[in-house]
Amino acid sequence: MASDKELADFLAGVERRAFKQTVYTVRDDDAALDIVQDAMIKLAEKYGDRPPSELPLLFQRILQNATHDYFRRQKVRNTWVILLSSFGNADDDEFDPLEIFESQESAGSENWLESEQVLNLIDAEIQKLPARQREAFLMRYWEDMDVAETAAAMGCSEGSVKTHCSRATHALAQALKAKGITL
Repeated sequence: MASDKELADFLAGVERRAFKQTVYTVRDDDAALDIVQDAMIKLAEKYGDRPPSELPLLFQRILQNATHDYFRRQKVRNTWVILLSSFGNADDDEFDPLEIFESQESAGSENWLESEQVLNLIDAEIQKLPARQREAFLMRYWEDMDVAETAAAMGCSEGSVKTHCSRATHALAQALKAKGITL
C-alpha cells in the first residue's frame, strides 16, 4: 500500500510529463491542465491505497480515459453548438439558444418562424427521451456539468451517465435527421 508520501512523490514526478503528453494530444494548455489534475485527483481518491508499483499503469489508464472523455464531450458539444449556432449571433461568445426567441422577435427577422419551429422540434425530441437519458443529457450538455458531478446529482455511476448521454445524443440525432434537420 502506497503511503501518502509515496503517492505525493509519484504525482510530483509524473506531473510535468503527463501535462506535456496531454498538451500534445488536446492542443490546449488549459484543457490539458484540467485533464491532468482530474486524473491525479481520481488516482489519489480511488487508487491511493494501491502498491506504489501499480500507480504508473493506473495513472496512465486514468489519464487516457480522461483525455478520451474530453474528446467525447467536445464532439457532442461541438455538434450541438454547430446545430444551434445558425440561430444566434456569430459574434456572441455566450450564445444561449433559449434566448434567441426574444432577440429574433424584437429584430423582426424573417427567419424567426423557421428558427422557432426547429427549436420546438429539438425541444419536443428532448422531451421524448426517457427520463434518465434526458436528465443526463441536460446536465452534461446544457448545464455543462462534468461526468462526476452529473453522476453525483443523479445518484448513479459515471459509466451510467456516459451510457445515458450516448444513447440520448444518438436518439436525438436520429430523430432530428428523420425530420430533415441536419448539420
